[in-house]
Amino acid sequence: MNEIKLSIIGLSYSQSQSGAYALILGEEEGNRRLPIIIGSAEAQAIAVEIENINPERPLTHDLFKSSFDQFDIKLEKILIYNLEDGIFFAHLICSQDGENIKIDARTSDAVALAVRFGCSIYTYESIMSAAGIAIESNDFAFLDNLESDLKKEEIPESKSTAGDKAVNPFATLSAKKLEQSLQKAIESEQYELAAKLRDELKKRQG
Repeated sequence: MNEIKLSIIGLSYSQSQSGAYALILGEEEGNRRLPIIIGSAEAQAIAVEIENINPERPLTHDLFKSSFDQFDIKLEKILIYNLEDGIFFAHLICSQDGENIKIDARTSDAVALAVRFGCSIYTYESIMSAAGIAIESNDFAFLDNLESDLKKEEIPESKSTAGDKAVNPFATLSAKKLEQSLQKAIESEQYELAAKLRDELKKRQG
């Protein structure tokens, strides 16, 4: 399958999940972005390495790198190979003594290791086509909590029913309104919201 090389564009606070972040990956030869929701610990592990912060004691991903180095295991690349029910799956593609090794990993952990090893991140065109979001601007503030009036004016908040099931916050919006909100979300770089709007549109289109 055709592989697409990705780079880390940024991290933003998740507006829908407390304590979570949206990791934004972008294709190097294109304008599509791939938003992935990750935990705060993994976001911190990625951020400290990118910003060259040296913790007093090794973090978990630092320990993994030290172990790999000790046993002469080279991390060749990261491959995000599957997307199922909104969850991304990744492989660590490694080599040792001329033998190729493939290790299953959470995407957040895989990216945290990629920044430490300085290796490339890839995904398949099929995943980028299904979950990628095309944008016009390449600007993105790293670890910036981007705010938008979309949350207050365009998208109603989710409410719980007696059965404690979340109500679809987009149910009252027309297809045209969804498309307008999607465009605004992209322009304001609210990629997590844009991904949800995109999914809702695809669901209605069958």
